[in-house]
Amino acid sequence: MGWFFTVLLLFIASFANACDRCIFQSKAAHYYEDAPTSYGGACGYGNLGLEMSQGYFAAAVPSLFREGMGCGACYQVRCKNATLCNTMGTKVTLTDKNSDNRTDFVLSKKAFSAMALKGKAQQLLKTGIVDMEYKRIPCEYNKNLSIQVVEWSHKPYYLAIKLLYQGGQTDITAVYIAAQDGSGEGRYMRRNYGPIWETNNVPGGAIKLVVIVVSGYNNGRGIVIDYALPAGWKNGEIYDTGIQIKDIASEYCNPWRCGEEPWK
Repeated sequence: MGWFFTVLLLFIASFANACDRCIFQSKAAHYYEDAPTSYGGACGYGNLGLEMSQGYFAAAVPSLFREGMGCGACYQVRCKNATLCNTMGTKVTLTDKNSDNRTDFVLSKKAFSAMALKGKAQQLLKTGIVDMEYKRIPCEYNKNLSIQVVEWSHKPYYLAIKLLYQGGQTDITAVYIAAQDGSGEGRYMRRNYGPIWETNNVPGGAIKLVVIVVSGYNNGRGIVIDYALPAGWKNGEIYDTGIQIKDIASEYCNPWRCGEEPWK
């Protein structure tokens, strides 16, 4: 019987193909107060999370949060109750972790309401939890990838940075730090949590930061962003890298789960 299962697995695998959007089925709830963005949730965006998401923010299960790598990712979500929900849904930005296994997402009230048909928002909110489907989509910002020096950095002993406005459909997998003048030895920063990276080995003077951005299924394509943090860097300041990310990662799923056509 071994040959049968081998053939069966090959047959199933042959149906998997790359597409830009894989659609997943789950449930969604909503925050009863939209206060979580005031501290940025598990991603630590603070009030910037509200700006980045325009109030359409969400917490997601660990498989989407991915120990912080999923922070800032964008999803299109729509509920499936035809009497209450529109067919377009809404876009949300991931800013928090949802540890409740009843739903894949917890949405801001603004985002949850945006899934409703005209005049049905309050009725939809009262349902509490709805059946929904979602797909990852590219994030679109009118700003470049930016680096914020986190408030608790302590020159010259400790540096933490927060990566903001990560566009496209991508993941940041590593950040390399070295002296801009080439002196000393470079090293990789470690992820503190979410979009925050840190090091206790801070080069003097201007700092060379190399951000490794991956787009594509199974780490398909890498983008290297090289930026020099000025010698006079200050806590809380945001520095524009001058580079806008627009790459789109391909996902692998069965053809009937591909959702590349826009929802209308």
